[in-house]
Amino acid sequence: MSDVQPEKFDVVIVGAGAAGLFCAGVAGQLGLRVLLLDHSPKVAEKIRISGGGRCNFTNRELNPRQPQQHYVGANPQFCRSALSRYQPADFIGLLQRHGVPFEEKHKGQLFCSRSAEDVIEVLLKECEAGGVQRWQPCGVREIVFSDADPATRYQLATDRGAVGCRSLVIATGGLSIPKIGASDFGYRVAQQFGLRLVERLPGLVPLTFDGAAWAPYADLAGLALPVEIETGAKKTRISFHEDLLFTHRGLSGPAVLQISSYWREGQPIRVNLAPELDLAQRLLEAKGRSRKLIANELATLLPARLADAWTRQNPDWQRPIAEASDKALHLLAERLARWELTPTGSEGYRKAEVTLGGIDTRELSSQTMESKQPGLHFIGEVADITGWLGGYNFQWAWASGHACAQALAADRQQAGQD
Repeated sequence: MSDVQPEKFDVVIVGAGAAGLFCAGVAGQLGLRVLLLDHSPKVAEKIRISGGGRCNFTNRELNPRQPQQHYVGANPQFCRSALSRYQPADFIGLLQRHGVPFEEKHKGQLFCSRSAEDVIEVLLKECEAGGVQRWQPCGVREIVFSDADPATRYQLATDRGAVGCRSLVIATGGLSIPKIGASDFGYRVAQQFGLRLVERLPGLVPLTFDGAAWAPYADLAGLALPVEIETGAKKTRISFHEDLLFTHRGLSGPAVLQISSYWREGQPIRVNLAPELDLAQRLLEAKGRSRKLIANELATLLPARLADAWTRQNPDWQRPIAEASDKALHLLAERLARWELTPTGSEGYRKAEVTLGGIDTRELSSQTMESKQPGLHFIGEVADITGWLGGYNFQWAWASGHACAQALAADRQQAGQD
């Protein structure tokens, strides 16, 4: 650090994504002098590209009393406090006050009617209302802690000069989608101050398979259908009813993105390709009245390309259905209803929507998001809390940012009284 006197703020927030922007706006409007900085020239790129450009900003089905239903982490209960104090209805109310139109899709998912830019604009207006200073692009080169002066116990060397603050908030997200600026900055800060980390892995990510093993299905790329998908066993078993998408390298779509947050290397996944049908019964019924090939009859129940790909795998399935044995039809139905396969990996952070793991929540207060390092807070994706697909990760960003801002204001008030 140089000897130049740093510019002073009550709080510096590093990371101008969903959590950082929201926390900054709330803290500023609670009377704190806030500096928000980010190494990227643009704010909230993840908001901008989310939900096909329309931002799935929350989910009405979230139950803050049972967060383990929709969140993954070593301790999903950690997020209960923040989620109960800032709920989906609160963020919906904010958008309504700003006149942002939105619509609900299936399973409680809420999207902007026009564009994700509407959410970004709301967050920027909230920051403006709170007098938040924003430096972009601006990287942080060094962070030094000293308790000599509580008002500037954190001193940062940045690309735009030295700053000092009482509280430092890390909202830099995870490693997913590096092309929009993802970095390991937050994890390095945690390590600098001796805080534990949980292993980081790509989450909400397409799964891939060995080329030779995937060859029978590679021609199905682009095909989508509703399925039931599961992984794990007994107490760790988890399943989802969502749409599956075949790709050239493996499987994607909401069903696979959801299951990927629970799948671990070496584990199989199991897929029911016709969860609403009793395939064996339907095929046996067809056997008594049809002279068509099995593939043609199956194509009345499932997508034709899928029917062709499956029946090509066994000579007993490549004949008129009237000539097929009951055993062969039962086997075909069973394979389709319980397709078990083991991914060799995933598409990695390049296509992952989130990062699993992060700052160990045992190092953080669930009430304030402050770490065991005094005045150092971590919010949003950088912590070991990951939501399901469907707006849950954004709600965690809003809730953790709000909890942190409230705590910062209370801390500042207490400091003023001392």
